[in-house]
Amino acid sequence: MTPLFAEFIGTALLVLLGNGVVANVLLNKTKGQNSGLIVIAFGWAMAVFVGVFSVAAISGAHLNPAVTIALAVAGKFAWSDVAGYIIAQMLGGMAGAFVMWLIYHKHFESTECGDTKLAVFCTGPAIRHVAGNLVSEIVATFVLVFAILSMVAPKMSLGAIDALPVALLVLGIGVSLGGTTGYAMNPARDLGPRLMHAILPISGKRNSDWGYAWIPVAGSIIGAALAALAHGIH
Repeated sequence: MTPLFAEFIGTALLVLLGNGVVANVLLNKTKGQNSGLIVIAFGWAMAVFVGVFSVAAISGAHLNPAVTIALAVAGKFAWSDVAGYIIAQMLGGMAGAFVMWLIYHKHFESTECGDTKLAVFCTGPAIRHVAGNLVSEIVATFVLVFAILSMVAPKMSLGAIDALPVALLVLGIGVSLGGTTGYAMNPARDLGPRLMHAILPISGKRNSDWGYAWIPVAGSIIGAALAALAHGIH
């Protein structure tokens, strides 16, 4: 398996399991309907664990354009490889969202609310406020990436860390900082599935909220870059 294919597979697993837990909690007539934020946060943490554990030895398990950019900014990843990694991650996010939709297809049909269907695919603000929402994504991603960079062993590869600490990190961010925007922290996790929401023939869906879509992308990249710079000073 090549590093690019590993990034594709790892990100697909991440989104399949992460968006899958959101579908299980939000959609009608599922076994986990209304089980709440804690289940979602824990499910996303386990999604990170599976994605990172599965491909860390092959690609370093970035699984996130923001992480890839941060490592490049920090001088720990070649800029020449950034575009390929990001494309693989975006395609993986789209593939994971597609498989999730196939699995929960009947539950999407049983759910009338277009907002709920969109929320299964991508994040959205609890209170819509551009500056506040952007700051939330910047801060959450800063915490994620600064902590990841601090965990990396001297050989400077994400594959050198265990998957469990990263999963616990995501769990902690989710339950503490996830109440404002849903803590995307990852363009591949948010923009990729949002594109699938727009493309897929989902009955009764609303628009894909493109007016908000730039915030989780810009916020995660800004937060990651700031974390890389801060870690360099640290």
